[in-house]
Amino acid sequence: MCRSIKTLRPPTTPEVTDEDIRAAALQYVRKVSGFRAPAAHNREVFDQAVDTVAAATRHLLDNLQVRGSSAHRTTQLQPQSPP
Repeated sequence: MCRSIKTLRPPTTPEVTDEDIRAAALQYVRKVSGFRAPAAHNREVFDQAVDTVAAATRHLLDNLQVRGSSAHRTTQLQPQSPP
């Protein structure tokens, strides 16, 4: 199951959508729970887990600093003002 989760961080995936993040979160929850689709009595907790994992993934991707990426390189190359 988890083999289909793709790397979402730049530069591997330059543009990551909320759909990409949700799909990865769903695959993770499916793998951990052992259920492809939960029973009706587990649907709410399953969906909450997907939402939580998706939010954590978005937070991670938004805050990662990737060496060699253009955004990281730009901030490193900007001249610093003298003290």
